[in-house]
This record gives sequence, C-alpha cells and structure tokens, in this order.
Amino acid sequence: MPNPMPSPCTPPPCARRPGTSPHRPMRQAIAAALRGLIVLVALVLAAPAPPRAETAPETEALAEALQLGALFAVMAAEGADYGEGIEAEMFPGAGGAGWRAAVASIYAPDRQLAVFRSAFDARLAGIGAQVAPVLDFFTTDPGRQIVTLELSARRAFLDEAVEEASRLRFQEAQAAGDARLAVVAEFIAANDLIEANVAGALNANYAFYQGLLDTGGLGPAGPGEDEVIAEVWGQEAAIRDEIELWIHSYLFLAYAPLSDDDLALYLDFSRSAPGQALNAALFAGFDAVFADVSRRLGQAAGQRLSGSDL
Repeated sequence: MPNPMPSPCTPPPCARRPGTSPHRPMRQAIAAALRGLIVLVALVLAAPAPPRAETAPETEALAEALQLGALFAVMAAEGADYGEGIEAEMFPGAGGAGWRAAVASIYAPDRQLAVFRSAFDARLAGIGAQVAPVLDFFTTDPGRQIVTLELSARRAFLDEAVEEASRLRFQEAQAAGDARLAVVAEFIAANDLIEANVAGALNANYAFYQGLLDTGGLGPAGPGEDEVIAEVWGQEAAIRDEIELWIHSYLFLAYAPLSDDDLALYLDFSRSAPGQALNAALFAGFDAVFADVSRRLGQAAGQRLSGSDL
C-alpha cells in the first residue's frame, strides 16, 4: 500500500535558534521513514482513544492484511526521533523526561491507529463492494509480499545511514537510466503521492502553528492568521523537494525485490477503481492522524516555550 511520509511539521522561524535550518526537524523526520502522532501530559494528558463504531469483517480483515498495527509501531519510533529534533531546534536541552513522555504519549501506536481507523473506516464504508477486491489483492501474493516489503523498508529507514544510502542508490540509478525507476514513477503518479503528501505536510505544518498559538508558545504578540499561512506556504518548495526524493528512494528500496511482473500487477491494481478507493481511504486516515498529532505536538512545544511544565 502507498505509505505517507512521517510527521513533516516544521518549527516557525521565531521559535528556532539563530543560524539553524528552517527545515531541519522535517528532514530528521523524513530520514526516519513514508505514508504512510503525540499527547501532552498536562494539556492533553494521554487522551483516551476515540471510540470506533463496529466495522464490517472485511474492513477488519483488510486492516490486518495491511499490517496497520506494525506500521504504527514503526511510526511511534519515528515520532521519538522527531521529538528529539524538535527539542534540539526549539528548546535545546530543556525538554527532559517530561518532553519525552509527551512525545511517547502523542505517538502511542494504539492512539494513532484509533484516529486513523475512524477516518479510514468511514471512507471504506462508502465504497461497499470495492473492499472485497482490495482484500483479495492484499491477502494473496504478491499483495502480501508488497505489504511486508514496504513495512520492512520503512523500519529500515529508522536507521539514518540506511535512508541516506537508499537516497544515494536512487540517485545512482537515475544517472544510469535504470528502467525500474520509470515504473516506480508511474506508481507514484497513479497514487498521487507527491501532491497528496505535499498537501498533507502543509496542513500538518499549519496545525503545528495552531498548536503553538493555542498555548501562547509564540508569545503574547504572536503572528496573525495571514502570517501563519504565509509562513506555511513559504515552506512548500523545500517540502516538495524532500518529499520527491524521499518517496522515490523509499519505493526504489522497498520494491527492489519485486519482479517486473509483480510490480506491473501492483501498478495495474493501483490504477483500478478499488485501488484508487483504497488510496483515498488511506490518505483520509493518515491526514487525520498527522493533523491531530501535529497540533498536539505544537501544543506540547508551546507549553515548553511558554514556561509551563510538561
């Protein structure tokens, strides 16, 4: 399944230390892992997971086939790394155990999964019979292999050295005119992975700012709505560049073991009505997750910046 990139929100310039890159935390998050969350101890202390209505057996089976539980466990590890980057950028050395606990709570796998499933299940409920062919694909080969490969690659990307090596291999393959890259590019286009991830990243950044403003983290004379929007849009080009490189290098690594026939089959499935319906449902779920976690992360950072205890 197409994965979302990790949490992309970026601290605003007024919260950064002089001389630091405005996109460093985003790069650290991306270096950790693609498709594709946090809760404060004081402000949003370990909020219970939202209740989820009973879903059809097929939807439950699909969630299992997509290994969503394992994916969100990897995303929790990504979140821990991302939290370290935010601390280093916005309040170096001042986060402590309270900050780490807040990050762990926000990125708790069960909580992330509950937010995801609320939006994902709602979207799947609207496509009815199309769920069955999606389930068929991912419970037989090569669907099962594809999910495993994507998850393994994402887990491998927790090691920054692996991620950097993958980027280098992708760039070398580009220079050599590797034919596999054209198929990967077709897959990315079929699932609208660049634009969807850019939109998700911008929305996540906006939510992060809102979280900072919620807690007075930008001071009593914080930026107005127009300034926030301008700052978020000002990040678009850098975000797009990172997303394009991240997605291509990640998928090039993940799908390397697939035969050309299996990759072509997956591309055909992605272009089909059931495949497109699944992609829309996945992005609905992950967009909900990243908007939620980004705002909570902004609130957590805002409390630290405003001097409140975590």
